[in-house]
Order: sequence, then structure tokens, then C-alpha cells
Amino acid sequence: MSEVRLENISKSFKQVDAVKNLSFTVKNGEFVVLLGPTGAGKTTTLRLIAGLEKADGGNIFINKKRVTNLQPAERDVAFVFQQYSLYPRYTVYDNLAFPLRSPLRSLDKNKIDEIVHNVSRTLHIEDKLQNKATQLSGGEMQRVAIGRALVREPSIFLMDEPLSSLDAKLREELRLELKNIQVILGATLLFVTHDHIEATTMADQIGVLKEGELVQFDTPDKIYNDPNSIYVAQKLGSPKINVIPSNHLNSDIPGNAKFAAFRPENVNLEQKGLFEAKIETIQNLGVEQIVSLNFKGEIIRALVKPDNHLNLNEDVNIDIPQEYILYFDKNTKRVYP
Repeated sequence: MSEVRLENISKSFKQVDAVKNLSFTVKNGEFVVLLGPTGAGKTTTLRLIAGLEKADGGNIFINKKRVTNLQPAERDVAFVFQQYSLYPRYTVYDNLAFPLRSPLRSLDKNKIDEIVHNVSRTLHIEDKLQNKATQLSGGEMQRVAIGRALVREPSIFLMDEPLSSLDAKLREELRLELKNIQVILGATLLFVTHDHIEATTMADQIGVLKEGELVQFDTPDKIYNDPNSIYVAQKLGSPKINVIPSNHLNSDIPGNAKFAAFRPENVNLEQKGLFEAKIETIQNLGVEQIVSLNFKGEIIRALVKPDNHLNLNEDVNIDIPQEYILYFDKNTKRVYP
């Protein structure tokens, strides 16, 4: 059983409330992502779980054991940082073996060798074991950093934006590998990022943070299709969700709705569309186009197929199906028809 539970955790740095009454559970074998911008409290949350910061209030449980006041070494967690944090003069083999050589583990040389080779095969770095860390590419160094966590077989893996310093192609490759490894091992993993693609492609559950508060904790599908605020709605999806004054739409609008929101893929360009708009820009992405439209003085975006033969400054009719429109009140909180 590898479960982590936070109950009303708070942490302040001088006058700044970094984390406010944070409560959530990472269940055994779950991949949970904390999503939010810089300053939302993501890294502080990881450091509190790891014991690198002491909470001002609340409790942390790992495998039902209260660890709030325990030292980091007593918590059985592995932390992968944004920077690689490798020993530059060590070989890849020695970097991976280092956590296993602790006197607390009492592992013999053969067992260490077996674990290191198994992990290196999983991460596709077995042919790099005798290389110094300084001889590796960025992607290889991050694989080694992840490997140093994997060899320990902890209760939970804590990962602080470990892919953010890599280029787009490597990030995509390592996202897939990391998710596959987590599934194969049945590992419990808490991953923080500001990248919505990382969140949606890897997470079983996403926790959206805003200024230290957890504003929604749900599956990626629920966060995307049923957000509880405009803030949450804007965290997933590219292009971002369209948000306009609700009175721009000729539809049944809830009485307290001030804003209407709809995804770009739900804006249909049709000759029989109910609304008129003018094309401002067209971005051709190959398999689709992002079309920016001036709609009653608001800029909205539509995601369309490239065979629409559209032109700049062209007047078009659009349709937004009622079932895809979300409504929010003056405080940007969700309201329902």
C-alpha cells in the first residue's frame, strides 16, 4: 500500500501564504499531477511531503502513518528535481548505484548490480553505464535522474517539473516512457508541472492549484469538460477556451451568468450559422487550422479542418452548439442552466 494523504496542510514564508489548507490523496498506484503557474504552491507541496519544508499546520500521512514531523530519510520518498542533480564525476552506473550503497540498505554488490542493470534497461541507458554524467545529453541525464529514484523503490515518487528543461521532442518521448514505467511498476507518483499537455497525457487525477489553494481535483476529462471556474477551464486545452460576455449569445442563459465559455473545437463555421463573425488571422498547423474571429468585438478562436478554404477579413457565419457552452458568474465560478 503506497498512499499519500494531505490534511489541511498550510505553509507560509514571511508574509506569503505558499500553501493554504491543502487536502488531497494520492492513492496507491496513481499518477497525480499538480498543475498551476509559477507561485501556485506546487514545489512547496512536494517539499512538504518530502520533509524538506516543515508545515505550519495540518498533517501528512504516508501509508496511513503520520509523517508530518519525521525527517526526510524516515519518509520513504524519492524526489526528482527540475535540474538533474547528478554527481558529475561519477559514471552513470555509480550515479544509479549511489542510493543503493547506503549502509541502511545492506545490499550486496550482486544485488546492486542487478537493480542498476534492470533500471538502466527500462530507461534505455544500459549502453551508457560507463559514461561520466558530463558525457550525456540532456535527455540522458534526466533519465539517469529518474533512474536514481526508481532504484530505491520508494512509497512515492515526487517529481518537480523534471521534463521542463528538455526540448519538445525529448519531452514527448520521456512523457510516454515515464507513464509506461509508472504503469508497469504500479508506482505511486506525484508530478508537478505548468504544462497542460504533460498533465493530460500522464495523469490519472489532476489537482489545479491557484495561489496555494487546490481549486479542483478531478480526472483530466472532468477538468477539461466540467471545470468549476474560468481559471480551471483555461488551464487545459490549446488554443485556450473562448470566454465572452454571456449576453453575446442568443440562447437560454442562466440568470446569474455573466460569462459564456466554449472550446475552439466546438465553434463551427457554417453557412447556416446563427452568428456572424469576421476572420482576423489563420494559423495553418497542417492537419488543422486555428482561425481567430472577431465576434461582436471579442476575439474568439475556432479549430477547423484545413479544407475550409478561408480567407483573411472574410465574413463568415458560425454556430456554437448549446450543449458545449459553459456559463460562469461575475466571480468566474461555474453556474448551470
